[in-house]
Amino acid sequence: MTIQYTEKFADKYSHLPASIRSKVEKTLKLLDENFRHPGLQSHPVQSVPGVYEAYVDDKYRITYDRKGNIFTIRNVDNHDECLRNP
Repeated sequence: MTIQYTEKFADKYSHLPASIRSKVEKTLKLLDENFRHPGLQSHPVQSVPGVYEAYVDDKYRITYDRKGNIFTIRNVDNHDECLRNP
């Protein structure tokens, strides 16, 4: 599987505290190993067809889309902000 990152994701990620970046890296590793891993709690974003969210922790989420074996990580932020602009 290939994981790509949008500029928006890279920018948001760079501004996160180190403790959250570490959790994001763990989430991305799980996504790469098994995108159906129960710990990710992945599910479609209701307002945007083809976009999914996955849990980083209780507060933070990432959003991504998938085309075949290519995952594009779109955004990372707290839950409400992340889903406002997935």
